[in-house]
Amino acid sequence: MMQPRRDFLKMALGVSAVPALGTPRRGQDARDTQVRDALATQAGGRLPIRSTGSKIKSIETFTSGSLSLVRVRTDSGQEGYGQIAPFNADISATVLHRMVAPKALGKDPAALDAISDRCIEDNYKFPWSFVCRALAGLDTALWDLHGKTAGKSVCELLGGTPRPLPVYGSSMSRDIKPVDEAARLARLRDEKGFRAFKIRVGKVCGHDEDQWPGRTEELVPAVRKAIGKEVALLADGNSCYTARKAIEVGKMLGQNKVCHFEEPCPYWELEWTAQVAAALDVPIAGGEQDNDLAQWRRMIAMHAVDVVQPDICYVGGLTRALRVVDMAAQAGLPSVPHSANVSLVTVFTLHMQGAIQNAGPYVEFSIEPTSWTDSLYEPALKVADGKVRIPDGPGWGVTINKDWLAKAERQVTQRA
Repeated sequence: MMQPRRDFLKMALGVSAVPALGTPRRGQDARDTQVRDALATQAGGRLPIRSTGSKIKSIETFTSGSLSLVRVRTDSGQEGYGQIAPFNADISATVLHRMVAPKALGKDPAALDAISDRCIEDNYKFPWSFVCRALAGLDTALWDLHGKTAGKSVCELLGGTPRPLPVYGSSMSRDIKPVDEAARLARLRDEKGFRAFKIRVGKVCGHDEDQWPGRTEELVPAVRKAIGKEVALLADGNSCYTARKAIEVGKMLGQNKVCHFEEPCPYWELEWTAQVAAALDVPIAGGEQDNDLAQWRRMIAMHAVDVVQPDICYVGGLTRALRVVDMAAQAGLPSVPHSANVSLVTVFTLHMQGAIQNAGPYVEFSIEPTSWTDSLYEPALKVADGKVRIPDGPGWGVTINKDWLAKAERQVTQRA
């Protein structure tokens, strides 16, 4: 592939060579030798989660508006907090109590993979979204429990070290005028030190239509000029384009030094996305919506994406997200997960990215105000010099606001 893609992937992976992406490699191993040696085996670098002889006694949800938090307790008094995927969280909480919690009660909390697999396989007639969203709440609570029991952060359990990580300022808006978006991002560059931003192009599931005629063609060069050549620029299509139109837009993005074209085609149209990846120099990113691990294997094998973007809360928790980034590492691909709000999903993502060997150069960090995440946990995540620090306390390293829990609707499923 051409140099822009190679440069991005080398920076993300920290290796001197990357495999040729978007091109079938018949008769040879999918993993480039140098990349394989550099990445080694991520799973082998993790600290094992050891059984404490306890059993899961209760699983609670606390639901308010777009959010539902999960608290897991064991019969020996251990506890941990996690989060269901945001939005329609009340539905996901119902799914958790009816279809997920009964599969986990009485199990050893150390059996993370076995619990995840059982919750998916026993609900195989109900693929996939709400089961995985619910499972994410349970799984992330179990990781918090293990960290607190060990007196280590989740990042440390995974073999990493809590530290500040670079983030990119993620715009969620398509209603803002290009001139105003450009000015906003330039201001945030100066105030917060961001060295990367993502903007929205096209229209959500837009069938090749722009949010309004000519917006994307005006937006991209305006933002590039405003933030300067040294700031990385990413673009998200949110399933807007056919392959033909995505290639056309992607060439324009390349001319404006965009280094990441996310979800250019409807995410379920893997063949379209693979066509785009093969045709463009701009690296193609995707996978935030995908929660079927078999689909992830297909996506990576067919070179549909150059950058993997699992959402920890959509895919079914940290345990399943780690399987995705392991697949990506074996194929020489970097991980830049979807974490599009400052609920706990960004906390989870920081911990994972601080430990995995194929972490991309930055973590997604929303620049939009979200009142529904205010006062959810302490300490709040803050951007300084373009970075956000991985919380370094035990577990996820944050404390859930007791007042928030008290006002939320509580449900509990527990052992007799």
